[in-house]
Amino acid sequence: MMTPTDLKHWDDLDRNKFRDEGDVVAELLANPGLTTTERADVLRDAVALVDQARASQKKQGVVESFLQEFSLGTREGLALMCLAEALLRTPDADTRDRLIAEKIGSADWASHMGQSDSLFVNASTWGLMLTGKLVDVDDEAKTDLPGFLKRIAGRLGEPVIRQAVATAVKIMGEQFVVGRTIEAALKRSDREGWLCSFDMLGEGARTVADAERYEKIYADAIEAVGKTAKGQGPEAGHGVSVKLSALSPRYQAVQEDRVWEELYPRILRLALIAAKYDINYTIDAEEADRLALSLKLLERLAREPELGDWKGLGLAVQAYQKRTTETVAKLAELARSSGRRLMVRLVKGAYWDTEIKLAQVNGRTDYPVFTTKPATDLNYLVCAKALIEASPYIYAQFATHNAHTLAAVRRMARDRNVTIEHQRLHGMGEALYDAAHEAWADEKVIVRAYAPVGGHEELLPYLVRRLLENGANSSFVHALLDERVPAAAVAADPITAVEAQPDRHPRIPVPMNIYGDRQNSLGRDYSQAADRERHAKALERVDSEKLTSGPIIGGKLRAGVNPQDVTNPFDRSQVLGHVSEASVEDVDAAVMAAANAQVAWDRIGGAGRAPILRAMADGLEADMDRLVALLSREAGKTLNDGVAEVREAADFCRYYALLAERDFGGRQTLKGPTGETNELVLHGRGVFAAISPWNFPLAIFAGQIAAALAAGNAVVAKPAEQTPLIAAEAVRLFYKAGLNPDLLALVPGRGEVVGAALTNHPGIDGVAFTGGTDTASAINRGLAARPGAIIPFIAETGGLNAMFVDTTALKEQVIDDVILSAFGSAGQRCSALRILYAPKEAADALIEGLKGALAAQVVADPTDPKSDIGPVIDAESRANLEAHVARLSKEAKIVARAELPAGADKGDLFAPTIAEIPTPDFLEREVFGPILHVYRYDSKDLKSVAAKLAARGYGLTLGVHSRIEAFADEVVRLVPAGNVYVNRSIIGAVVGVQPFGGEGLSGTGPKAGGPNSLIRYAAEKAISVNIAAQGGDPALLNL
Repeated sequence: MMTPTDLKHWDDLDRNKFRDEGDVVAELLANPGLTTTERADVLRDAVALVDQARASQKKQGVVESFLQEFSLGTREGLALMCLAEALLRTPDADTRDRLIAEKIGSADWASHMGQSDSLFVNASTWGLMLTGKLVDVDDEAKTDLPGFLKRIAGRLGEPVIRQAVATAVKIMGEQFVVGRTIEAALKRSDREGWLCSFDMLGEGARTVADAERYEKIYADAIEAVGKTAKGQGPEAGHGVSVKLSALSPRYQAVQEDRVWEELYPRILRLALIAAKYDINYTIDAEEADRLALSLKLLERLAREPELGDWKGLGLAVQAYQKRTTETVAKLAELARSSGRRLMVRLVKGAYWDTEIKLAQVNGRTDYPVFTTKPATDLNYLVCAKALIEASPYIYAQFATHNAHTLAAVRRMARDRNVTIEHQRLHGMGEALYDAAHEAWADEKVIVRAYAPVGGHEELLPYLVRRLLENGANSSFVHALLDERVPAAAVAADPITAVEAQPDRHPRIPVPMNIYGDRQNSLGRDYSQAADRERHAKALERVDSEKLTSGPIIGGKLRAGVNPQDVTNPFDRSQVLGHVSEASVEDVDAAVMAAANAQVAWDRIGGAGRAPILRAMADGLEADMDRLVALLSREAGKTLNDGVAEVREAADFCRYYALLAERDFGGRQTLKGPTGETNELVLHGRGVFAAISPWNFPLAIFAGQIAAALAAGNAVVAKPAEQTPLIAAEAVRLFYKAGLNPDLLALVPGRGEVVGAALTNHPGIDGVAFTGGTDTASAINRGLAARPGAIIPFIAETGGLNAMFVDTTALKEQVIDDVILSAFGSAGQRCSALRILYAPKEAADALIEGLKGALAAQVVADPTDPKSDIGPVIDAESRANLEAHVARLSKEAKIVARAELPAGADKGDLFAPTIAEIPTPDFLEREVFGPILHVYRYDSKDLKSVAAKLAARGYGLTLGVHSRIEAFADEVVRLVPAGNVYVNRSIIGAVVGVQPFGGEGLSGTGPKAGGPNSLIRYAAEKAISVNIAAQGGDPALLNL
């Protein structure tokens, strides 16, 4: 029996996950898989294939014509697909008609008329404009197109068009999907004489119920395919492909224990059925973060004695990943040592755009995939050669629609006398493979189609992905039959292309450089064992120290008063360190020292201040693991939340450094009459009080300080009472970055004592505050009563944040975004989702999905990489939340509560809750924690429902999930909000990308992390000089 420890060697693959692209490419070019002579032969063969495919145009599949006609970038192709997909997911006719009107209205259908010879393209275009009669177009339409279109536009919303779109969808569906059910698919493929690997369509599992349902679908499919097998073995008979993400809601590296418990038995049960019938069972490839985990599962299956000598076990490997050559070598070794021959399908890879975006969003050092298509094609050749040379331990299957790749793998295999299999996607690539059969008639060309099975509902997301991939102008399918592209260009040798341009794609910089004028902050990747180990070591170090915080003035820690223990919110028996409160004298000393140092600091200008802020950002990143450990211990942050927080603090420092240089770089000249100069200059105001909350004890704490410093001020900072240790660490890092210690003081303590002493101090020239709406009002009243100058008050407070969903939204995406927005950070974000407005028609299914997804979340010790939700901040907070749940159980309906682990009472864990509320404005104020309120609304009442929410006076974040832009626009008009998020989560605003801050009761602005952030931290001076006073105007006289 294999143990997880025996499988740890797969984690070594992560060492090269983000390897420098140039290094990988140089290695590949040193041994490109083909010799110079072979390259010339392969190129000749490939060009011949393209010519052959073009000559037999009559065999062209309908989809190729569709793709040629609507190359990506034409709004029609995309509009048609989005429309069709949304229509299938839209239960009510009204919404369907609005969707049709909007999407068809926005696309330029008419310009595509009559441009293609293939019936299909015109038929779908006409079908969209006319009735379901796809072929028969009347003469009037042909002769007077514009007049005809005008008349149709008048009837745009008619159900006729709905039928037309549906017909177009049906044609496409049949084109890409072999059958609605596995039985139908088997029947059709036997009739056509195809050899298939069936793929059961569907989204990944979000709940245990989803995973159980998919297991049954797969089991039935494997049984059905198995029953048709005649003992011909896995190479000659149909097979089934399985997506592991469909079989577990938590198929992630950090959830490895659960994967062994829950997912492995599932894939083993399915493998046993496949082995019983001796058919092929292939594990599909998914995201790069799951590669090592998928290989651990595969090895355990390969060594499973119960599976006997079955040779049908396989997996797909993606050539666009940089570590595929290593993966292939390790697979060959596994097949050899386990004695089980493996079937390996080499694909290019289907998640390229996702991988690029994820690497940028998560601050990776580089991408796990190549940024250029030729580099991927080159890697494919190198891996193909290794797979063929690993025969007989590996049976290689080559999936491609590219003529050069096809000719190359066929040549490699023939020269080594190895039998290989070719694969194509069903509905694509027929022309190319027909040409191959004709060109190589004397050889046995084995072609297997990857054949999706499923109803229309599951089909569309798959279809959109296929069309996007193939419609892309660089795409092979797109160019294969386009006579305007020379055959030699279509069949080009990728080795030549890479030799000419070996660098990464010029428009895809490494994630760190995506902004151009400032660095993107570096993240952590806890799907890698190495990053988890680094965290464990940092946590041990933090736990072995006794940390101290107290008044820090002029760089020295003072004794302070009223010393207290600081404890861990997950386990109150763990004392992390000690804090003492600042006395009134300490506050006084801090303000004095700050005021004295501020003048010189203001004078050095933005360019003098920026390097210190950038050094602070570097220091935060260098100390990332320690800070994340401390955030999880003191503030109850999960690891990913901790990383996001350190990154946000670093982003603030770099962004404000940029603004300091831009806005505080000396005098700005203003236009005026001749004979005088007019200039405007910004400068610091003096000493700012910065009062920050416990929910972002590093990011908001450091962000306020960085903003005030960037604008030329000195700062006296009061951290939240619950989180003084992380604040002291941040202050020390500012000093380490080269900041004069007099410019920044820390004064910990209670708001009513230290906060009040600070905001009432006559030496304070401005206050920056983030926290509750009530506290902000109290500070505001205090400032109004102060004698002397009226000073700026910058406040960012709470929100009553909602998300509006309509029936066109994609359920799985809504579930992911709601769970993250409502329960991420244990719901303790001012941006967190409090109320979900779900449409009556879709509410039941959505709530059921949310219940299941909440049950799959892990509520536990936040320092453990597998935890999703940690404790709330303190006992008081927990008691308030429990009181609210008591109110909900009386006046509303509690739908679900998460389970707490054993021993939860040693700290402040609170069970996340979902409740249905009876009225749209049931909540008067923000409830700060992991409680989601759901209200079912009727779409005709949208205006009144939104008005009731708006009447509460908040305006922080707002979410909308819909395929209809007009719906999103309407919600945005009806509900005030500083930050609006469409079709995504509503938390995690990124500095400089989504400037954050609300309106109404939610804050004063200007937004943090936005281009106007520093203006209220600064004073403005206008200087006008009459230069004609010397007795003449030199500028005029010298014209």
